[in-house]
Amino acid sequence: MSKYRIGITQGDPNGIGVEVILKCFQEKFLFKHCTPILYADRKIFSFWKKHLEFDNPRYNIITKPEDAIENELNFINVDSNCFVEIGEPKEEAGKSAFMALSQCVHDAKNGKLDAIVTAPLDKSTVNPEGMVFTGHTDYLASEFEVEDYMMLMTCEEVTVGLVTTHIPLGEVANVLTKEKILEKLEILQASLINDFGITKPRIAVLGLNPHAGDSGVIGKEEQEIIIPAVNEARGKGIVAIGPYPSDGFFGSREHNNFDGVLAMYHDQGLIPFKYISGQNGVNYTAGLTVVRTSPDHGTAYDIAGKGIAQEGSMRTSILTAIDILKKRSEANELSKNPLPFAELKREKFRGDF
Repeated sequence: MSKYRIGITQGDPNGIGVEVILKCFQEKFLFKHCTPILYADRKIFSFWKKHLEFDNPRYNIITKPEDAIENELNFINVDSNCFVEIGEPKEEAGKSAFMALSQCVHDAKNGKLDAIVTAPLDKSTVNPEGMVFTGHTDYLASEFEVEDYMMLMTCEEVTVGLVTTHIPLGEVANVLTKEKILEKLEILQASLINDFGITKPRIAVLGLNPHAGDSGVIGKEEQEIIIPAVNEARGKGIVAIGPYPSDGFFGSREHNNFDGVLAMYHDQGLIPFKYISGQNGVNYTAGLTVVRTSPDHGTAYDIAGKGIAQEGSMRTSILTAIDILKKRSEANELSKNPLPFAELKREKFRGDF
């Protein structure tokens, strides 16, 4: 079987995106697991190689993914006419980042890529004509015509899903509904099963208010919205437990007892996640037909060009995409050829006997 073709986008040319990509491919390790195809402006890539004094990686210029060569970094040039201004948020940089993303998505939609890994961009600089760009997640969902999707943050220790993402904190309580939470629980369970290979996932649900509302004393959302959603999810066979107060849940490391955690809003989930994951966190968009991962950091303008950006999250994003592709393939094969229960159990635990 040929290796998975992974499309990688350059991200914001003035941030650390190209730097962490360059660092990932200094060694041959990743080439053993995939055929990478970088979508970037060649002039920008050359600038960063020279600035960081990297001789490697050498790359193979192609015009379409089908021409990609295994064991090499393949390069599809996106001529954006952008000049690098290190550490500066510029509209020209946003345009360049979006051009690379758009071309990569086009090829993925046409079945030429197995997965997409996106380097970080600056949403404030991306202004495509005729659309409002709110981030990779919503853009990809729109392009692949998916309505039920969610942002997942995953690392070895914990996987966190979000009910709401990039909205002001003051609006969170107004948009939370039982139906929305239930929808996210269904997406999270499906992803944990199909993308992460967990047969019967246990999901912890966090409360919205301090102390998870203290039985209604500090807010009614737990009693009126979250608990009914959890109960209905259980009725549908989802092992959902909660709501838990977020501080005590993570403070006592209760997340170690669950396969997934559902947070009500962005910082509630991402602050503990980033503390736990360190430099190896991955942003994954669950619910898409295509596999898409991304580092869990931003453009990091403050350290761009200094050669100190750490590539761990980018490397883990690429490896996570590959692992999810394998898990999806295994789930698909199992659905086509289900084993009898006894045989499945023997196959799964053979090493323990």
